[in-house]
Formats: sequence, structure tokens, C-alpha cells
Amino acid sequence: MNTTLRSAARENVRTPDRATARKAGTALALASGLAIAGFTVLGSVFEYPQILDEPTADVLALFRAHQGAVTSWFLVLAVSAGLMAPAGVWLGRIAGGRLGRWITVAGAAAATVQVIGLQRWVTLVPGISADALDPALRADAERRFELWHTLLGKAIGETVGYALTATFTVLVVLALRQSVLPRWLGWVGTAAAALIATGMVIPLVEVASLTNFAGYVAWCAWLLVVAVVLFRVPRTGPGA
Repeated sequence: MNTTLRSAARENVRTPDRATARKAGTALALASGLAIAGFTVLGSVFEYPQILDEPTADVLALFRAHQGAVTSWFLVLAVSAGLMAPAGVWLGRIAGGRLGRWITVAGAAAATVQVIGLQRWVTLVPGISADALDPALRADAERRFELWHTLLGKAIGETVGYALTATFTVLVVLALRQSVLPRWLGWVGTAAAALIATGMVIPLVEVASLTNFAGYVAWCAWLLVVAVVLFRVPRTGPGA
């Protein structure tokens, strides 16, 4: 597998098109900036993600207390995750060949599963939270919350999302280090991807939640630096 990836990375080494590089850089910078803003505000207003370790009744109560802000900022996080799809398309064009196609697919897949996981806070949880106020519906509402949290949140948005985000990151490193990415930045991206991937074993290894969090912090910073690198790609061709 490693041989195949190295072969794919070498098959089309070239200087990226400046316009495409800047589009990719814009998408990465926006994704990072929105993610940082979203997690910061939700951590302050909703005690996210620590709140998810509390009883369901407490989660829904705090959600209702700040519903407007919580739904709005989860929507921001969903937009941030969705930006991985266009970023993957533009980065795929920069890479070209097989590796470029893999980047495009991985970016779209990572965006899709994370948006699926995050959108529940905007589309499902408001109704569930309202039902939980009715004593006759409370038990069913809490069961529905736990079901969607497990299925859409933990299984799809988190576990599958961690795997795809890590894969996407490694593929981007393999592509860009052949042209514009400094070696040290490639190592940072690979390390961030490895830490993010540890999130897949959180149900079995509790400390993995900390390494996963550290990975996402490093990853957001890495996206910003990669965006700067892409914006500095020189103009090529006539008039350069």
C-alpha cells in the first residue's frame, strides 16, 4: 500500500496552478477558522464536548437554555466540515493522477460523514428537546437522543469521520510534499492525522479522547499554515 501511494505521488509532480492553489487555500483556511470559532463558542456556551458525558436530561436542558446559539454554531461546524469537499476537489486537481482522485474522494467522504453527524443538532435535537419537556414523552425523547447520538454522532460523524479525515490529511501530505509543502510541515500533518485517528479507539482507550483532541488542535493550525503555503504559490506561464 505504501509503495502504491509513493508511486501515485511521484507520477505527476508539478508546480501547482496558482488559481487552483488559492482556491484550495481559501477552503482550508475557512474550514480551520470556522472550526476554531465553533468549538470555542460551543465550549463556552454549551460546555461542548464535555457535556456529552453528562446524563441525557442534563444535555437537553442545557441545549434548551442556549438553543439559538448552540444550533447556530453547530451549523457553523457543519459548514466547516463541508468545506473539505471543495478543498478536496481543488487539492485533487493540484495533485493530478491517481493520488488526485483519491484526495477528491477522501475529502468528499470526510465532509459528508461529518456533516451527517453534526446536522443532528440543527435538524433533530430541537424537536427531541421540546418533546423532553412533556413528562409523557420524556423517556422516548431521551431514547431518541441517545440513539441518534450513537448512530450519527459516535459511529458516523466521529469514528468514520476520524478515519477519513486522517486519510485525507495523509494523502494531501503525499501530494503537496512533492511540490510546495516543506518537509517539516509534512511531518506535522502526518502527526496530526495519526493523533486524530486515535479517536477511533476512544470506546476502548479513554486517553484517546485527549490525543484525538490534541490532533484536531494541531490539524486546524496545520490547515492554516498549508493555506498560507498555497497562497504563496508563484504564478506560472506567460507573464509570470
